[in-house]
Amino acid sequence: MDPASSDGMPNDVLVVEDDPIIALDFEDTILGFGVKTVRTAANVAKALDMIADRPPEFALLDVGLIREKSFAVAERLEALKIPFAFVTGYGADARLPAAFATKLRLPKPYSTDALRALLKNGGIRP
Repeated sequence: MDPASSDGMPNDVLVVEDDPIIALDFEDTILGFGVKTVRTAANVAKALDMIADRPPEFALLDVGLIREKSFAVAERLEALKIPFAFVTGYGADARLPAAFATKLRLPKPYSTDALRALLKNGGIRP
């Protein structure tokens, strides 16, 4: 795993998102920030395989995937000490397990500036 770039952006971001249009939008936007690699997974099993193959430097997790939640991915990232944020259209009303209640959230629809700040801070609250 390469260290984050000199501008504070991670070099490798994993996006776990089941809507292909939203996933492509995230990918295009993040690559536009200068991030070298953006990988996408539409379900928990694929995301866990991708993490096992090559852990990302940062991850964005859609809370509600088709027929499942992304919490198993969050648990794996947490165990590996990889920063991540939840992405949700439910905002502060999204029900998260107590272990993740304080994790950063990016609302849908997201602003480009909010996404840039989130990635640049590595998931740490400014």
